[in-house]
Amino acid sequence: MPLDLAPSLSGSFGEIRPNHFHSGSDFRTNQREGYPVYAVSDGYVSRLRVQVGGFGNAVYLRHPNGYTTVYAHLQRFNPQMERTLLAHQYRTKTYGVDIPLMPIEIPVKKGDIIAWSGNTGGSAGPHLHFEVRDSKTEETVNPELFGIHVPDNIRPTIAGLYMYRLNGRPFDENSVRQYFSLVKNGSRYTLNKTPVINFSGDIGFGISAYDIQAAGNKNGVYSVELQMDGQTIYLSEMERFAFENSRAVNSHMDYPFRMKSGTTVIKGFVEPGNPLRIYKTLVNNGIINVTDDGIHDMKYIVKDVSGNTSTLDFRIQYNAKSVIKGDEPKSVQLFRYNQENTYSTPRMSIRIPKGVLYNDLNFRYTEGSKSVYSSVHQVHSPLIPLHSNYELSIKADSSMPARLRNFAVIVDARGIYQGGTFENGFVKANPRVFGNFRITVDTVAPVITSLNLKNGMSVADLSKFSFKISDNLSGIRSFNATIDGQWVLMEYDPKRALTWHTLDKSLAKGKHHFQYVVIDMKGNSKTFNATFYK
Repeated sequence: MPLDLAPSLSGSFGEIRPNHFHSGSDFRTNQREGYPVYAVSDGYVSRLRVQVGGFGNAVYLRHPNGYTTVYAHLQRFNPQMERTLLAHQYRTKTYGVDIPLMPIEIPVKKGDIIAWSGNTGGSAGPHLHFEVRDSKTEETVNPELFGIHVPDNIRPTIAGLYMYRLNGRPFDENSVRQYFSLVKNGSRYTLNKTPVINFSGDIGFGISAYDIQAAGNKNGVYSVELQMDGQTIYLSEMERFAFENSRAVNSHMDYPFRMKSGTTVIKGFVEPGNPLRIYKTLVNNGIINVTDDGIHDMKYIVKDVSGNTSTLDFRIQYNAKSVIKGDEPKSVQLFRYNQENTYSTPRMSIRIPKGVLYNDLNFRYTEGSKSVYSSVHQVHSPLIPLHSNYELSIKADSSMPARLRNFAVIVDARGIYQGGTFENGFVKANPRVFGNFRITVDTVAPVITSLNLKNGMSVADLSKFSFKISDNLSGIRSFNATIDGQWVLMEYDPKRALTWHTLDKSLAKGKHHFQYVVIDMKGNSKTFNATFYK
């Protein structure tokens, strides 16, 4: 059944009608879709958006209190929005649209049905994605700070403690990580069979922690505080964040460990290039470096947004003999996080703009074995997260025929397309990850498979034409269809590789011609043609 929040809403957005689904991020709806979604307050539709991935179908409501609510992964919009959307799609002849609207165009009242929940875009299952944003800054704000309350008396769980021996080096995939198991007693956790943690040099801590609400969702925690001898040296609160900095969560956590083990560890120290504004208190960025021989009392205080609290108490002591050194692979250059960095060889070059790295990086590079049209180039390690894209150029071998240059692309070790433009003997791309890269070519057109339309058939019993579409490498850039030469809308669900056109009931009876053209990112094109009768 859908979540009923009706009894609990007061505050900035007033009352929420039954069946309105809310979460700080996502709320699951028992793997079903089609529940009505209600406006939480008076306002107007400021934006309608349809994406192939991402939010899928999304509506943005702007409210008089200076905030905007966002509803995403929708199955469909209400009839007035659907008419506005369809008119724009046909005017621009495109499926994916982002439509800004004026206050007078689609006003809404609290409790109006604005849409129905769904599973569109990058959704992993039927649910409503709900956000509250600051209308001026576009920052996402924790919805429960507005009185949108989900009943919750469950304390956060602290699953483990981790100590990082940084040893004066930037945190990276080679940093030494030690795990300590915990014992729980009510809301208080302590170390299991470890009375005092010995250390030397610079250290930082991290915890694996999560929160479960009454609906059973496993969420992140609201705040994490680390104290040393009663003084707060680290405090993060998930009150709000800027959308453009959402990738920086990879710096907030121990990203290398997450990639290798699947476990999320919230670091209790902050890398200098991390742009998140969730850190309220920091002493030396949370990094500890003491050399006295005293025992220091440490305490983690972990809360959810309802104030339910769990604590972890442990003790640490400096010991000059407690030394553990990690691997220090040979690097070719030190990259600074706060400046542009470049590196080149005769067959490879990269340019990393300022702001891409979260920390200084002992950059590694090797040229590996020969592939078909280039060597394999190992550009550091995919275990290091990046905030945005960088420029990568790989020299193409002289064996590449001139006729294939326009089809040249760069792929990673898994064969995943990273982009590619041939220029002056090099193929250039803009990856957002490190890893192993090589040049290949994409000369294969997409595939179109009709599910219910055949040439010469009658469509009297059909309400829509359905097709599967796919591409073997670079991915689909565009898909467009016409009936009798006039553009018609094709809708797209990439999770199912499914596209469809809903037939207009006003389409005249008689003979018609349908044409469907799908083009990939390198310009390879596939066309489906069929004559049909209505």
